[in-house]
Amino acid sequence: MAAPNTVRSGGDHDERTTVTETEIREQIAAQRGELADLLDELDARDWAAPSLCEGWRVREVLAHMTMPFRLSTPRFVLDMITARGNFDRMADRAARRDTSTRTDAELLACLRENADHPWKPPGGGFAGALSHDVIHGLDITVALGIDRVVPPERMRHVLDANSARSVRYFGVDLRGVELRADDIDWTYGSGAPLTGRAQDLLLVLCGRRLPPGHLRGAAAWRFTREA
Repeated sequence: MAAPNTVRSGGDHDERTTVTETEIREQIAAQRGELADLLDELDARDWAAPSLCEGWRVREVLAHMTMPFRLSTPRFVLDMITARGNFDRMADRAARRDTSTRTDAELLACLRENADHPWKPPGGGFAGALSHDVIHGLDITVALGIDRVVPPERMRHVLDANSARSVRYFGVDLRGVELRADDIDWTYGSGAPLTGRAQDLLLVLCGRRLPPGHLRGAAAWRFTREA
């Protein structure tokens, strides 16, 4: 049994653990391009639907994802001062502001046009940028019931690079629970198994509550939304 807060991954991934910066940036570009294609098929009701990010519709999530491509450093500093240094408050205000001044089509075009943008979150590097795009993409697709599977190599990299960091940041209580992916060889934590797709368990790590049917195990109710 894995020790508490221990990540274990196996299979082919163990044979090659180094991912180059070029490969990560290719994965980022692919993730953004694929999500843009998917969002291009949404109708007005979908854009206004709630995402897994509490209080945000699909359009606010996309506004947040594209904020780094549009926000200048001076404006970022000003927004942070206005938000009294609270990044989450600043990001929420920016997302709501941007959805009131830009159309869904403009936000979508911004995502597509910046597939190769070199933005990196502070201290996160390109692995952090990939994680940001994957997690928020799932906030949209899972909430809308779209059965899109993130490629395993992309998912492995996000999980291996960010599992412990995500738990600390989002304050998820995983005491007595072992997350166990049923589509790749990956576990996290120690205790009663909570099983599901790797991408669904990533959302658990990030403090999301999933729609019914995504998770299995005695503790599934703790991380599942009411139907």
